[in-house]
Amino acid sequence: MSILDKKYFYNEKEAFKYVESIIWKDGKQCPHCKATEKLYEINGVSTRVGLNKCGNCKKQFTVRIGTIFEDSHIPLHKWLQAIFLMSSSKKGISSHQLHRTLEITYKSAWFLSHRIREAMRENDLPIMGGEDKIVEADETYIGNKGKHKQGARGWSHKEKVFSLVERGGKVRSHHVQLTNVKTLLPILQAQVKQETTLMTDEARQYKKIGQAFGNHQVVVHSRNEYVRGVAHTNTIEGFFSIFKRGMKGVYQHCKSNHLQRYLNEFDFRYNTKDNTDNERTALLLERAVGKRLTYSRTC
Repeated sequence: MSILDKKYFYNEKEAFKYVESIIWKDGKQCPHCKATEKLYEINGVSTRVGLNKCGNCKKQFTVRIGTIFEDSHIPLHKWLQAIFLMSSSKKGISSHQLHRTLEITYKSAWFLSHRIREAMRENDLPIMGGEDKIVEADETYIGNKGKHKQGARGWSHKEKVFSLVERGGKVRSHHVQLTNVKTLLPILQAQVKQETTLMTDEARQYKKIGQAFGNHQVVVHSRNEYVRGVAHTNTIEGFFSIFKRGMKGVYQHCKSNHLQRYLNEFDFRYNTKDNTDNERTALLLERAVGKRLTYSRTC
């Protein structure tokens, strides 16, 4: 039996039951007045699936209200299919593929996928590292912001991504405008404990950044040094390899104003790599609350 044979992937009533069991796991709550009592399910031949009424504020609601599903005309079971596909595809799945698989318009698939990426964003991030902990920091470059002048050097024409990964822990990625000390140091100071051992390559901005931490170790790639005892940046480079394969092989093109959401997607899958596909899907549904996007191709 395939996991996609589960009823909530093709039956709308079962889809609502599944989503309600996750979002309302502590009990049903009115999204309008936050009441938890005097809530009634409305049944009837012409009543839409999952409709409820609050006896306190007298308003009707479904589990979609206040989530990424709000005001969407796409059936909830198709949303669940999309969430599962995006959660389980290591390098992502394109909006064109979702458009064909779910039999919805490309415009709907594009917006649906961005709403899901927004749900992948993690809130209230804890500080990384600590004593006897190692955090690797590195930057990578992707895309093309404009034509690179002939003979020009450097990465000014590329989009810049700065990522941190705690060994044995999570990754955290940022779309940044510059990769200098002024930009990167505040990110590190806000997100990594001072007593952490920082691992970087020999890029010159890290020389000053490393002084802010208890221990800073460097691998010199220009001398073909990639591992020296525990000193290496192979963990973060492994993450970048998956990210770049997905961006180049699956998505192919990404505008600057959307890049952070794609980073959220790859961070989410990396950080939940020890979860099953079902567990990852359920976690994403929990995060779907309070992360609504209104439609705009520039959102």
